[in-house]
Amino acid sequence: MNGGGTLIHEIDHYLNLKSKIQKVDLSALGLPEQSLFILREDELLAEASGNKLRKLLPNLKQAALDGIKRVVTFGGAYSNHIAATAAAGQKFGFETVGFIRGEELALNWQKNPTLRQASECGMKLVFINRTEYRERQHTTYLSRLKERYEPCVIIPEGGSNELAIQGVAKMTRLLPKQFKVLCTPIGTGGTMAGLLSGAHYGQQVWGFSALKGIDFESHLSQYGPGIERTIFSDYHFGGYAKANNELIEFINNFRVQTGIALDPVYTGKMMFGLIDFLKKNPEVNAQDILVIHTGGLQGIQGFNELNKGLVKITVD
Repeated sequence: MNGGGTLIHEIDHYLNLKSKIQKVDLSALGLPEQSLFILREDELLAEASGNKLRKLLPNLKQAALDGIKRVVTFGGAYSNHIAATAAAGQKFGFETVGFIRGEELALNWQKNPTLRQASECGMKLVFINRTEYRERQHTTYLSRLKERYEPCVIIPEGGSNELAIQGVAKMTRLLPKQFKVLCTPIGTGGTMAGLLSGAHYGQQVWGFSALKGIDFESHLSQYGPGIERTIFSDYHFGGYAKANNELIEFINNFRVQTGIALDPVYTGKMMFGLIDFLKKNPEVNAQDILVIHTGGLQGIQGFNELNKGLVKITVD
């Protein structure tokens, strides 16, 4: 098998990889005699776990099929997508370039755990001001970037595009049909779009928004026709990357009671919201629900640096 064929075979291996499903007792979390099933996507690949990898893999496969070995993308200082892209690039042999929001970061990026990790994985970091960063979706700007880094594939901030949605949908089709509800946090909406696209008839998809004031329902209406969906928009804790003591205490207690780490940006908010919903609706059987743990644990280090180590867990 030639080099390109070997790479595509390796990517296909991860595209078809099933994550384990872990059963968690909820008694200590205020739901006696209830248990919950969690899909441990956070353990899929140590270097680039969770939904970010599921979204990257189809893009990397298409790039490999096209003979392209350079990936250009965008993200903030503590971006899970930046970390995952750099790690996946290193693992699968792609050159990676990350356009990072905030030119001031160029002076001390080595102190940032996410950017330091990305650089150690071989990513070239390009720091741009916020005015330029706002151009990241404009056709003219992207055309200039493509000319500058040609041949390359450009992946949007957060990693969500149609290929990414197909990657999540493929993962969803690998899941057992027994679960009536698939549950996910929502950031850009790409993961929920993939779940809707891959869900079996009769399943529902629940999404817990980590952002404030976003109309996800209209954005997601084109995906999964006939699949019932619910958007929970009351558990954002003030907006993207915002948290309070109640959320942090919940995350820390969840780790103690279950051994499972959650991050304060996405999965912590989702799990808080789901547990709160189950307490308020005791007629709902938690065992019908499969929670997608989307990873993102690398972001805990950055969150703790900004918030004096509030999340009492370490990231390996």
